[in-house]
Amino acid sequence: MFIPSKEVLLFLAQKHYETFILAVLSIGVIFLVPKFGWKTVAISYRGHIRGRLGLPFIGETFSLLSATNSTKGCYEFVRLRRQWYGKWFKTRIFGKIHVFVPSAEGAKMIFSNDFVKFNKGYVKSMADCVGKNSLLCVPHENHRRIRRLLSDPFSMNSLSQFVQKFDKMLCQKLKKLEEGGKSFVVLEFGMKMTFDAMCSMLMSVTEDSLLRKIEKDCTTISDAMLSLPVMIPGTRYYKGIKARGRLMETFKDMIDRRRSGKESPEDFLQSTLDRDSYPPNEKLQDSEIIDNLLTLIIAGQTTTAAAIMWSVKFLDENKEAQDRLREEQLSIAKSKPDGASVTLEDIKDMSYCLKYVANSNDIMGIIVMAFQHSICFVFQVIKETLRMANVLLWFPRFALSDCTIQGKLSSFEIKKGWHANIDATCIHYDPDLYADPMQFNPDRFDEMQKPNSFIPFGSGPRTCLGINMAKVTMLVFLHRLSSGYRWTVNDLDTSLEKKAHIPRLRSGCPITLKAL
Repeated sequence: MFIPSKEVLLFLAQKHYETFILAVLSIGVIFLVPKFGWKTVAISYRGHIRGRLGLPFIGETFSLLSATNSTKGCYEFVRLRRQWYGKWFKTRIFGKIHVFVPSAEGAKMIFSNDFVKFNKGYVKSMADCVGKNSLLCVPHENHRRIRRLLSDPFSMNSLSQFVQKFDKMLCQKLKKLEEGGKSFVVLEFGMKMTFDAMCSMLMSVTEDSLLRKIEKDCTTISDAMLSLPVMIPGTRYYKGIKARGRLMETFKDMIDRRRSGKESPEDFLQSTLDRDSYPPNEKLQDSEIIDNLLTLIIAGQTTTAAAIMWSVKFLDENKEAQDRLREEQLSIAKSKPDGASVTLEDIKDMSYCLKYVANSNDIMGIIVMAFQHSICFVFQVIKETLRMANVLLWFPRFALSDCTIQGKLSSFEIKKGWHANIDATCIHYDPDLYADPMQFNPDRFDEMQKPNSFIPFGSGPRTCLGINMAKVTMLVFLHRLSSGYRWTVNDLDTSLEKKAHIPRLRSGCPITLKAL
């Protein structure tokens, strides 16, 4: 008879720790249910929206975590329930009732009522990881002030500097990889490139040992964002909160050195510290600076790197689109001297088109208004990648009062305290909004999209602060990749990475480059 060793038992315990803890909690609730007279389905919450709430607190949390821990990704949880209950459905996860809102009409109602009828409602593990002073979590009264004071890295001047630095780093890395002739993983490459660029811009951190130390803690924090929020050693949540504590100390040390005059580089962190003597509504407290440094780094790295990875995959599967993009980008590259970096002026020359909806906060919109050029295919590729990849699967909000959300054919009642998740994935794959939605087709953006049908960055007052930086980063990457190289994808496996809160290929999309 096989008797597992102590080491094997320890390995299994660590690997399945969270599952074990959740199972224990579930058993505890089952025993408590008869004692307190609870029912397995909260009948008092039954309304117009179908779904299953399950046991109090536990609900379907186990099913969500199980999907997250599979190679189908956490959205499999949503997909299955939509098959069972219809496009609109409700569930209970992490002790809260969640309604998934699948329509552009519903998205419009929620986005336009941010701070009035709705506020952001991240699950506890995610909120704990980024911190209570993060722009993602702060209440209305602080949100506008913090958002305004965080806007400097995304100004025209800052983006111009970022574009040139990122392009220089990118050219050197791609050339070295091609000359080495070895395969590399696009996701890992994108993660490192965007992380290093963000840390350089925000904090002037360029020392490799410090970068890797910060990156390791950021990765651990990111891995804990969708986990069971129980502080028990060995769990992802525990490791994430401990990593957050270490990172907070690292950032505090940076701030202390700058205040003591030992360092004073010109960057985002220094610009916030230069406001120390300003009135309270014109400056950030240290806790706000630290929480939002973490938020900007993680949000800027994980989502942009994932989008870059998906763009490479989609273009590899659609050679016609890849060839068309390469032809366009080569014509732009040939108009510049050899070795010249991409600048914001070059991006202006790649202006999207008059059909792009512009506003004063959108750099691409400003470019279009100033430079009314013809359509540039690279922007269509970026938009189609963002539509299909859905690196932000849904946008969580919670209702501040009882309200009604209008769907396509009928309205649905949302109770105060319920979470209403704007399901960007369902909207982006709606055949009524996008013909043949599973097909990668950048030309679909020749036409104007219906309002709230394209929402990869959200909408309204909480629109992603880094929207323009993400677009510019993808644009520079696609320009250099398509105008300088052809590539071969070395692993066609479409399985998703386990335990990730955003969809990423398990393989990371390994490729080999060949110079043109």
